[in-house]
Amino acid sequence: MQFPESWLREFCNPPLSSAELAETLTMGGFEVEESRPAAPPFSKIVVGEIKEAVQHPNADRLRVCQVDVGQGTLLNIVCGAPNARVGIKVPCALVGAELPPGDDGKPFVIKLGKLRGVESQGMLCSASELKMSEDHAGLLELAADAPIGADVREVLRLDDTLLTLKLTPNLAHGLSVYGIARELSALTGATLKMPDIPTIAPTLDDTLPVKVMAPELCGRFSGRIVRGVNTTAKTPSWMVDRLARCGQRSVTPLVDISNYVMFEYGQPSHIFDLDKIHGGLTVRWGQAGEQLKLLNGNTVTLDEKVGVIADDQAVESLAGIMGGDATAVSDDTKNIYVEAAFWWPEAIQGRSRRFNFSTDAGHRFERGVDPSRTVQIIERITQLVIDICGGEVGPIDDQTLRLPEAKPVTLRVARAARVIGMPVTQAQCVDALRRLGLPIEEGDGTVVVTPAPHRFDLLIEEDLIEEVARLIGYNNLPTTAPLAPITARVRPEAQRGRFALRHRVAALGYQETINFSFVEAQWEHDLAGNRNPVKLLNPIASQMSVMRSSLIGSLLQVLKFNLDRKAPRVRVFEAGRVFLRDDAVETTDTTVKGIRQPMRLAGLAWGDPEDARWDGKPHRVDFYDVKGDVEALIAPRIARFEPTEHPALHPGRAASVWVDGQSIGVLGELHPRWRQKWDLSSAPVIFELDLDAVLAMPVPLARPVPRLQPVERDIAVVVAERVTHAALMQAIHEAPTGGLLRSAALFDIYRPQPGRDGGLAAGEKSMAVRLSFHTDSATLTDEQVDPAVRAIVDRLAAALGARLRG
Repeated sequence: MQFPESWLREFCNPPLSSAELAETLTMGGFEVEESRPAAPPFSKIVVGEIKEAVQHPNADRLRVCQVDVGQGTLLNIVCGAPNARVGIKVPCALVGAELPPGDDGKPFVIKLGKLRGVESQGMLCSASELKMSEDHAGLLELAADAPIGADVREVLRLDDTLLTLKLTPNLAHGLSVYGIARELSALTGATLKMPDIPTIAPTLDDTLPVKVMAPELCGRFSGRIVRGVNTTAKTPSWMVDRLARCGQRSVTPLVDISNYVMFEYGQPSHIFDLDKIHGGLTVRWGQAGEQLKLLNGNTVTLDEKVGVIADDQAVESLAGIMGGDATAVSDDTKNIYVEAAFWWPEAIQGRSRRFNFSTDAGHRFERGVDPSRTVQIIERITQLVIDICGGEVGPIDDQTLRLPEAKPVTLRVARAARVIGMPVTQAQCVDALRRLGLPIEEGDGTVVVTPAPHRFDLLIEEDLIEEVARLIGYNNLPTTAPLAPITARVRPEAQRGRFALRHRVAALGYQETINFSFVEAQWEHDLAGNRNPVKLLNPIASQMSVMRSSLIGSLLQVLKFNLDRKAPRVRVFEAGRVFLRDDAVETTDTTVKGIRQPMRLAGLAWGDPEDARWDGKPHRVDFYDVKGDVEALIAPRIARFEPTEHPALHPGRAASVWVDGQSIGVLGELHPRWRQKWDLSSAPVIFELDLDAVLAMPVPLARPVPRLQPVERDIAVVVAERVTHAALMQAIHEAPTGGLLRSAALFDIYRPQPGRDGGLAAGEKSMAVRLSFHTDSATLTDEQVDPAVRAIVDRLAAALGARLRG
């Protein structure tokens, strides 16, 4: 919010310099983001009146003017401005005057000179030449009563400062000059001057029928008819200047008055052309399909979630945001209807963003506007309308339906002292809150405050503590160093760090990627089989509407991005969080009820495993290449892989990864359906693992080097073709060998060849295993080893139907 310091001092004028005033507001919670002069420095520029203006004898676009600057003699000045005419008063730079610096940073000095043979004894100035605005169409015309010869800086009050405040959303009561003055009075103790707003006696009996059908939209609606206004009147220069210094350009007198009162008291209002209203007005929620052409020229389509003001035929205004073009005032307007209302913040919040624009009115209403002053605002607007445009007024129609309930808030003095971090007495708390004009009731160690109508931010005890702290002064708070034990967070020895894991994956040839956690809903359906993903209420884009439950979609997007740019090979990974629905999860400091958020590690490989092969032959990455990478990541633990089905993976080329009896993820080739949908020339191989499971790393145990040689035996067993290596190893280790078996390794698989069955029937295979037996007590003998081998063979027969191959 921007406004001139001089306007603020009309309401509250503490004995502070401009810099001190800005510092006081900032330390009071109203940050002054910028403080700059209203006009750049210049000198010897006075008010001059043009007494004569004749055509230049040697130039068609120049005029020779005789200008009275109060020196007794007229100055002869050559001017090229199109509006240079007799009778107007304009800024006149005398010889020796310094104009504001130009692009080179040096001031422009006015000298006595000649233009096309005619002597010029000064210069008549435009607003752009004085760096007051961008308007360079003509001379800056001053008020007719401006004293001739007076310094322009004094006449235009240019020795002023423009303050720009950066207000947080809870400071809605500071969105007006009077609101800032009220806070400045509380901070400094200076007197707050409340201008007397006279009650305008009605001279007409006319009223406009207004029906409020949605009290949850509009809590109070006030309005008045004014007839016979002159909309061609000129807005007073003092109002134009103040609006300009608030960053608002002058439009028409009625619009300027409405804007001026909004900046003055923070209450937006709207002025309708009464003759364009059909019947009466109705305040209601919009209806699906209704359309409204706004003052900014946009046509918006409405629905049931947007409040409107409508007449008997159509919607005429977007409630609390912007008026409609159909009932806008114009130069032909003769009769008007002035409206000021209280719109519930919840009914206005977010509506402007739906239509991709914002307004000063919506900015204030969605934060909260004082509902107790609508009638006073109508009176203030009426006063200005009559003074500037004239007219006759009717009575004010004021409807109060439902206003915010002021709920008392209790402040415990002891807790305030504990939160603020310094001793605070009850008297200090009471003094601070009374300076804000809040009703107070004192108790034993407590202060009960009833929020004023303009304070929408006082809801809990912490809000009152904040008020006490800023009124006491943040600069008066003691500087106390925090005292807390410094405890190192030691990671368990059996767990590797995430940073180390990332380095390990990168060492395998993968590049890390970081992707958004919100993805397309179709990805969840296709790649994760998730038909009920966690949806975003306000997605940043339509294709990012849900939270991901798998990292696979993100990696496929990275792959597609690289392939579209002719990447020959892609190996990428991501360690990120996924979001799964889980009713067992409760809300804590790090969790949200109903949503589990585990960390996952996923990788993708596509193209040749190596940039170049010695034989020059291409070799596409396959399941076993990535399987080796997964085994390397999990080492020294041994992973077990079992066939599985996954929505994103090939039904015959996918496996679940098991470690220590638990499934920790999946590995496999992308499903042909999704390969075709993503337009990939070959299928990538993907893995996705639980990050915590991968981080686990057992602590190595020291074992002495065996003193005695092991005994090795080779056996070949015939089993059915369906028997897997894992099942074979499991059966061997389950055999009762008395602890003698130390290891078993498969070293050969034989299947029947055409014409050479090798003693095997159809559907059978031979699996040869090397068994290693060992004990620390003594060298094993055949009498000890043979029973162990027989136990293994018997176990294989019982579990798998195996037999020794002859």
